Amino acid sequence: MNGTSRICVVTGGSKGIGAAVAADLSTAGHRVVLAARDAEALEHTARSLPGPVLTVPVDLTAPGAADALFDRVEAAWGPAGVLVAAAGAGASAKLTETSDELWEQQLALNLTAPFRCVRRAVPAMRAAGWGRIVVVASVAARTGAPYVAAYTAAKHGVLGLVRSAAAELAGTGVTVNAVCPGYVDTPMTDATVAAIAARTGRGEAQAREALARMQPIGRLIRPQEVAAVVRLLVENEALNGQGVTVDGGGVQS
Repeated sequence: MNGTSRICVVTGGSKGIGAAVAADLSTAGHRVVLAARDAEALEHTARSLPGPVLTVPVDLTAPGAADALFDRVEAAWGPAGVLVAAAGAGASAKLTETSDELWEQQLALNLTAPFRCVRRAVPAMRAAGWGRIVVVASVAARTGAPYVAAYTAAKHGVLGLVRSAAAELAGTGVTVNAVCPGYVDTPMTDATVAAIAARTGRGEAQAREALARMQPIGRLIRPQEVAAVVRLLVENEALNGQGVTVDGGGVQS
């Protein structure tokens, strides 16, 4: 990016991977927009960033929310050059116990919301002849696992969105990529640990250790390790249409 400061929209920016990405981009000298549902958590994260920050409380599953987010950014700072779609959540249920409501919730947050953000961000990026879009997917975008059919379907779908968008935008100066983390040491994994403990009767420490062992490196992935890959995808135009797995070597491609 040749030292250029960009306007970076980070959804899910109040905690976890999104907060780590925001901190990394802010430290690199970019202006960062934090978008998430929890206004208090947004402000807490914003106070920790070294550079200019704009917070936008928003529920991206609501109709029109993505448009409203980018309208706010453009009014305050101008068009976004970078979009990191990190908002997401998982849910666990047996296939036969996955309700229509759970299915729709998972697709709304993990697939439809990123799509709407990408759709809204692209015109200004194309007009500028430069743009970077990175979607935080999951290893669930690359492989299947029991009890997460809705989440896995959504993450497979969002990786398909990334690949199609990258092919369509190739040559415009806009790249579209995904990162596919394994189990990361975040509040989302804390919730998974609690669910496993409740379902199996094991202690939370045992459940966490079981998740850690699922990475060949024997530990949970650090949010900063995912953020470093995101910044690589932002800085390198030759990377396009990729789903970069960050799981210590469990899923090889």
